[in-house]
Amino acid sequence: MKTLPIFLAFLVMGVADAMGPLSDAVKTQYGLTNVMATLLSFFVFIAFAVCSVPGGLLAGRIGKKKLLLLGLGLNAAAMLIPSLMEPGYAMLLACIFTLGVGTTFLQVAGNPIMRDVSPAGAYSRNLAFAQGIKGIGSTASTYLVGAITALAIFQGMGWRGAFPLFCGLMVITFIGVMLIKVEETKADTPPSIGSSLGLLKEPVFALAVLGIFLYVGAEVCMARFLLPLLKGIGLEEAAANKFGPTMFFGLLTIGRILGGVVVSVMTPRNFFRLSALLGVIGAGLLATGQKQLAIVGVIAAGLGFANIWPMLFSITVEEKPERASELSGLMCMAISGGAIVPLLMGQMVDMKFGALAFVVPAACFAYLLVISLRGGKKPATT
Repeated sequence: MKTLPIFLAFLVMGVADAMGPLSDAVKTQYGLTNVMATLLSFFVFIAFAVCSVPGGLLAGRIGKKKLLLLGLGLNAAAMLIPSLMEPGYAMLLACIFTLGVGTTFLQVAGNPIMRDVSPAGAYSRNLAFAQGIKGIGSTASTYLVGAITALAIFQGMGWRGAFPLFCGLMVITFIGVMLIKVEETKADTPPSIGSSLGLLKEPVFALAVLGIFLYVGAEVCMARFLLPLLKGIGLEEAAANKFGPTMFFGLLTIGRILGGVVVSVMTPRNFFRLSALLGVIGAGLLATGQKQLAIVGVIAAGLGFANIWPMLFSITVEEKPERASELSGLMCMAISGGAIVPLLMGQMVDMKFGALAFVVPAACFAYLLVISLRGGKKPATT
């Protein structure tokens, strides 16, 4: 029963992903340029870069459960203001940044606290399943942004219609997490910036943080360039959307849910190796620029990308579970790879490399495959 509120926390993490699709409606409402409207998703991303390591330190001092509650409280407040009024654009950005900070705290605390509430040997399985739940939350939140305005009670709110529902979900999750009792694994001494960054001196942790940086960057590359590059190799727009972003993100969600089952019969380290290999194959097939191979590549990539985060995270935390909060902060900070790696792929696209630009996510996954072949200090548990 302890895991249920934590799974719910992963569900509401997906709300932040709805800020991208919301940008078009906000652009129209406020008469913004594309760049200004894109600030909604930018402010979510930048919060991860700025607040992840401090969040890990805070979790080490006040506890992961309290940080989870703080994140949920910030998210509820961020959703409450647009629920009650139509804010100015500056205030809306402040709310979105607050949502980003709250979601950062949810990620930083949620990933390691799952270990504390899971039965012995079930951490990797539960974390994989939790990422699937987060995927469902992302998909559902994105859908609700447009669909909920069809309900009479929310029609008058226009683009703000989903915010009251998001706020209510945050409050329900806050209550659920508050009611559970968690025996947390803690470090012997309170963490500091120095001790947190000092973990990067150990190769196993430095390699893992770089792995998360490249993984998130590769996933954002797929999200950004699948549609235009599939159209560029000759697919009609409808087919490119169907066999590109729609299928890729659908397979991500399915793969994450199935990952909780697969890791019951396969060790996390072997599952990590298989996932990395599928990712390399998928991105490599896309780079060929051949229609049929590209579609197969999307399938392989969707399944390969799905479980990199929970496998790499759980394997790394098992090296030093007493430093889980600091490690979580470092790895969540690496989510900033989603803002940087796509710039390299974008440069290749601008240079007219076409589908060959998929060598960027392929190279990211080649790195992940290499580090997956390294042994660990401890045998991985299922």
